[in-house]
Amino acid sequence: MSEEEEQDASTVSRRDFMKTTIVGIGGLIAASYATSAVAYVLGPALQQEAIDWIQLGSVSKIEMGVPTLFKATLKTQTGWITADEEFTVFVLTEDGQNYVVMSNVCTHLGCRIRWITEKESFFCPCHNGAFSKTGAVIGGPPPQPLVRYENKVENGNLFVKRG
Repeated sequence: MSEEEEQDASTVSRRDFMKTTIVGIGGLIAASYATSAVAYVLGPALQQEAIDWIQLGSVSKIEMGVPTLFKATLKTQTGWITADEEFTVFVLTEDGQNYVVMSNVCTHLGCRIRWITEKESFFCPCHNGAFSKTGAVIGGPPPQPLVRYENKVENGNLFVKRG
């Protein structure tokens, strides 16, 4: 090979240099857009929601020996959707010091239960499930007692940990 042919083979033409440069810049732009898009789409799904204490209300509202219904409205975020969710529980105390916080959802099929004062028990209208005032199953198809929540009292207010 002559010296001139070697020089032509080792040099890059202007056209090839421009092609390579444009493809490289385009690749960098595409990668930056793709990284941003992936972070935007997957970000909320990867976030973990912190479990906080939910304030139910004053303990002075709780009648001794009778389950008392408490409701709280929570803002929840699932992915990009923010919604208001109603959190409802029954609270029972026998001594004014220790509290039992129970779900108002039947463990059979998820229906809402209600307290029947005359029968001293909770009743599920969907399939005639019955629970004692402490949440234990006393009749019907529910397989488990009512779900209980951890709770605490601060400054005369009852808080529940939902987890």
